[in-house]
Amino acid sequence: MVKSAFLRVYVPADRATSAVVALPEVPVSMEWPLRRGRYGLIDEPLDEVVHTVDWHGSRYVCPRYTRLRMLEGIVAFYNAYLEIGSQHLIPEAVAGRAAAELTSLQDRAPQQHPHILTSPWHVPLRWFVLFDPSERSLEDRPNGLSVIYRTSMTDATRRADEAEEILREVDMDEAVIADLAELRSWLDDFPPGSLVELDYGTVGTMFEPGDLALDESAADVWASLRALAADEWEEAARHYGEVASRWSTPMAVTFSN
Repeated sequence: MVKSAFLRVYVPADRATSAVVALPEVPVSMEWPLRRGRYGLIDEPLDEVVHTVDWHGSRYVCPRYTRLRMLEGIVAFYNAYLEIGSQHLIPEAVAGRAAAELTSLQDRAPQQHPHILTSPWHVPLRWFVLFDPSERSLEDRPNGLSVIYRTSMTDATRRADEAEEILREVDMDEAVIADLAELRSWLDDFPPGSLVELDYGTVGTMFEPGDLALDESAADVWASLRALAADEWEEAARHYGEVASRWSTPMAVTFSN
């Protein structure tokens, strides 16, 4: 089974569509068995359910929209890597059918947007930009300890904008900025009153419980960014080195797959 981390957006339950509210509720702690499917891609069960969370006295919902996410993933992978051989993993006919089904689904339900980003084997460092270290919590689950960050959409987008501004001011590599800008663009699909959640999921089981309890990845990412903004390059490199070192083994597993 592929261990995975998740970035989720929950909308207020009273603003969700009736179709979303009617979906069966499943806790985020439930283990969804991601696996290597056809054409070498990772897939997951197609159950259409909704995750719910009570936060600051209000109830929020996050639909999985699994079919939509998988179709988008197939089409995006095929188009992004066509020049280096994606057609050898995904036959052109399969990509065409996926694109046609995706268009049909979007025409039938234009209000649907993927509420979940999934990352096999590690947490992308840019995800930590959305959170303050104080928003971190530990959760003891049946499969082991996990880390969760939760914040408001307003704070998440403000932090993403601030981080992008810092990176542009120091002339950071455009590819790094583009990845962060893409994440920021994804957040624009949701209303300001939404809740953003980073969940280490089963990736948390790749760490010893003591190491996980001491993990302060968001703190290191922001310490590095603020040092960059102050032209303290050595300090920025030290903090970035700490968080990169912490995630080096999980990221190595990612690229080996």
